[in-house]
Formats: sequence, structure tokens, C-alpha cells
Amino acid sequence: MRQTPVRVHRKFDEAFKREAVQNWLRSGESAEVIGTASGLNAELLYAWKSLLERASPAYPSRYAVGDKHSDLEFSRRRHDELWMLKVLLGKMSVAQLVKELAVLPNDHVEQLYHCVKNSSFRYRARALAMLAHKNGVRNVTITRFLRVGPQYLARIKLAYQTRGIDWFSKHGHAGLRRYEMEANQKAVFTILHTPPSAYGINRTTWTIQLIGEVLSKQGILIGKNDLGRIIRNAGYRFCKAKKYLTSNDPDYKEKVAEITNILSNLKPDEKFFSVDEFGPFAVKMQGGWSYMKQGEVKIVPIIQKSKGTLIVTAALELSENQVVHFYSAKKNTSEMLKLLEVLLVKYADQACLYFSWDAASWHASKKLYKRVDEINSPAYRASRKCPCVRLAPLPSHAQFLNVIESVFSGMASAVIHNSDYQSVDQAMAAIDTYFAERNQDFRDNPRRAGGKIWGKEIVAAKFSEANNCKNKRYANSR
Repeated sequence: MRQTPVRVHRKFDEAFKREAVQNWLRSGESAEVIGTASGLNAELLYAWKSLLERASPAYPSRYAVGDKHSDLEFSRRRHDELWMLKVLLGKMSVAQLVKELAVLPNDHVEQLYHCVKNSSFRYRARALAMLAHKNGVRNVTITRFLRVGPQYLARIKLAYQTRGIDWFSKHGHAGLRRYEMEANQKAVFTILHTPPSAYGINRTTWTIQLIGEVLSKQGILIGKNDLGRIIRNAGYRFCKAKKYLTSNDPDYKEKVAEITNILSNLKPDEKFFSVDEFGPFAVKMQGGWSYMKQGEVKIVPIIQKSKGTLIVTAALELSENQVVHFYSAKKNTSEMLKLLEVLLVKYADQACLYFSWDAASWHASKKLYKRVDEINSPAYRASRKCPCVRLAPLPSHAQFLNVIESVFSGMASAVIHNSDYQSVDQAMAAIDTYFAERNQDFRDNPRRAGGKIWGKEIVAAKFSEANNCKNKRYANSR
């Protein structure tokens, strides 16, 4: 399995930080140049320098004694930066800020402070720069604190004089953007609702690039980002189509209601069986999930010589979660009759046996119904002392409701996928062991779904209209 590399966070002690900042200041180079040479991020150097200056006012920096800047100038800059930091973090009250900035109207101070605390970075930086400027903070300190150029502050001052206080919280774009224009939206969806072949494009699916090319030929220039916004804002997403298992049986609700009613009123001397076949499948090397070293890939040949085929015919008793199975040569009515006789012998002490299966032709043959009528006749039951048999067929094309499909999926994941049995007998032995262990676990723990290899079953082995027992590729149908 591929393992995600673990990021190791480096730790630096105070001595290392102090030495790195001193080397930077002595060199006269920019933090980016020194950081690249020493393997450090420039932001780290700025942060370390700020922390060391705040921790010790006497820290030797560019403002130390002997430099062109005096200690008083350094203290002033440090005081202004701390003031800006308190405003940025919202550590000052509005009343205190109004008192300090008497040169501004009170409502302007309140609006600028609200913008600093609640707006995005773009508008927050505007408002903070204006507050600092009106508080007498020097331009160089403001630009260094905000990491902006001197022209930035000049534009903000001019905007305040010409556009007023509302400019600080108002979007600078004039008019509607291209993705907001109704005409552009209509043009995009006119194309999206038309097949690409109508525009001479040999594709069945639209892409953003293709939509943009068609629009450009129509004289409408919209970028990819705006096209994406138009489509997303309308609630569209690029999704893969899902396959749904649905039934077209006109009596779907009635048949499901009948099965649900039988199960809800099942008596202790009655048993309900979900019946189906698994296969035929070839006994050969099978693909599947397995642990592999990184860089290694398991290969399964497409062309293989089969060692034989298997069909598993089985019945799942829903009240006790027990499986009865045997192996068949074909899928036909004879195998269903054989399964019926096996269950009549095994559950001879029961009063009634219910059978539920899908609408396969051999599950609803005249021969089968004739045998069921014969078993239910008073003379036959009196002579054989066997339970009566009731049929509760699933709706047509509703194999996803057949509960035993879930059991088959667990069996396939556990003992068939990723296998390489050398004979049919070896494969049969693995399947026999699987069902024996599964049955024993449910006898020991009748109220839980099992936590061993059959935990890979798609859904719990119980009848529910919402279940999809057939295949993981399909979404629930109802």
C-alpha cells in the first residue's frame, strides 16, 4: 500500500533564531535572499525579528545605537506597529478608537473599524491603512506592516477624498460582471441544452473549453472561470450517470407489501426463504483487492484455462439467517425442485415454508407450481407429514430485493475474489467452509449481523424495500 509521507516540523531554539536574524541584518540583503541561502522561509525571518524586538527593546537591529535611526525612532515605530496590531485583532473598543481619532467623524471611525474586523483581507487592509494614517502613523511603518508599496497608501488617501467612506466596504467593480449578465447566462444554457454535434463537434459531452469556443464564434467572450460560475450558480455539476436498478412490475407495491406482511407476522413454526443461484463462474485465477508492496501490481491473465465451472444454488432463511446450499450443473426447474425437497426434509417440523425468488423463468414454471400444489394437497401432507408451501415471488426485474444476493456478495468477496483454486473441489470446499462458519456464527449470535468475513456483505441480510442487495455498482432504486 502506498503510504503518505509524514511531514516533519522543524523546531528552532532561541539561539538559532537570534543568530539567523543577526546574520540577515548584518548582510544588508533581503530576507528572501538570505532565506533561500540558509534554507529558511523569508516569513520566518520576519516573524523571528518581530518577536525578538518585542521581547527586548534593546535588541540590536537596524535601529540599534550607531545606526542612522535613533532609539527614539525605533521605539516610535514599535509603538505604532503594536497599535496597528491591536486594531487588526479587535483588541480596542470603538469608544477608545473614536477618542484617539478625533480628526475623523465618529461614524467614519466606526465604519472603518467594522470593516477591519469583519471584511475580507482586501477591504480590511484598506480600512486599517486609513485608520493608521489618520492616527499619525508614518507611511513607511504602514507599508512595512501591511507589506504593500507606497503607491497603495497614496491610492487609498485619494479614494477617501474623492469617493468617500463607502468606498472602503464597496466592491470596486462597476456594473455587472460577465457571469452575472442575463444575456450571457441564456447563451451558455442555450448551448448546454443542445448536443455538441449540432455545432459540428464530434463529441457527446460538453466541456467548458468547447462552450467557450462556440460562444466566441458567436461574438460572446467569456472566460473559463465565468463560464464555470454561470453553470455552478444554476445548480449544475459535472457528474457521471448512475445506473439504477428499477422494477417495471405494475404490481410492485402489492408484491412488496405482501412479503413485508408475511415477514412481520411470521410465526415460530414458519420459515421464510430467499432463494437464488450464484454463477456459473469459472474456477481460475480471479482478480480482487490484496496487499501489495509499493510499485508492485498483481496481474491476472485475461486468457486462462478454466479448471471447471460452479453454480451454487442456495436458500437463506431470514428469521435465523441460516443458509442451505448445494451445487448444480444448470439453472433450471429441476434444481428448484431439488432445493424444495431438501428444505422439506430439513424443516419437516415446521407448519409452513415461504419461498421468495426473482422472476426467472425456471422460478415460475408450470412444473414447479404443479409440484407445490401437490405438496399442499391434504392427502399428500397427511401421508408425508410435511409443511405446506407458500410462494411469495418478488416483483419482476427486482432482483436487487432478493436478500440472498447480499450473502452471495459477501461470499464472493471472502473466498472467490483474489483466489486461484487448483480444482473445482478446492473451490467447493472453501464455499462449504464459508457457509458453515457463517451459519454457526449466526446461531451463536442471532441478533447481530456477524463480524467476520461475512461482514463484507453489501447490506444486512434482512428484507427491506430500501435495500440494494444485488451489486455495488448500482444505486438504490427506491
